[in-house]
Amino acid sequence: MRHTFCWRRLDRDGLEVTWVTHGHSGIGVRTSLLSAGEFPLELRLDWQLDRAWRTRSLVIDRRDMTSQRRMTIERLPEAWIVDGAARSDLAACDEIDVSATPFCNSLALRMLGETGGELTALYVNALDLSVRASRQRYVPVAPGVWRYVDLGVAAGFEAELAVDDALMVRSYDGLFARV
Repeated sequence: MRHTFCWRRLDRDGLEVTWVTHGHSGIGVRTSLLSAGEFPLELRLDWQLDRAWRTRSLVIDRRDMTSQRRMTIERLPEAWIVDGAARSDLAACDEIDVSATPFCNSLALRMLGETGGELTALYVNALDLSVRASRQRYVPVAPGVWRYVDLGVAAGFEAELAVDDALMVRSYDGLFARV
């Protein structure tokens, strides 16, 4: 079974198409994203998730006018592996959050469940592919509406998210809208 989701950026020109494919051993997610503005870039994301929507691996291909780079992230029981190296500073991370896509919010919401809560994200900055641990909070506001609170990388940032029954983002305050 395959589902397609498309989002447009609200703060700059940009478009994302994400394909979610359910298989016998898990879920494959492929994303193609173009973002214009001050730092235009292209991202291609290839996720492998388990049946509970937890990341097993992510491959990111990033391209801009002057460079191209590939990053791989793998989850092992005791560590996150980034480009082949175990990262002890990321050991407490629960899930991945790539800055340029609303898809990652769905992973967090599925992990936290209907009461919400806090998690530590393995935050990937799409501009330079730097990674670090970052705390986040998700608070249910109303059916299908959540408050996202950044407690780490962008501490103080808050946004309202509207999601569908599958917890896929419909809108993300000022940043994304599903088309």
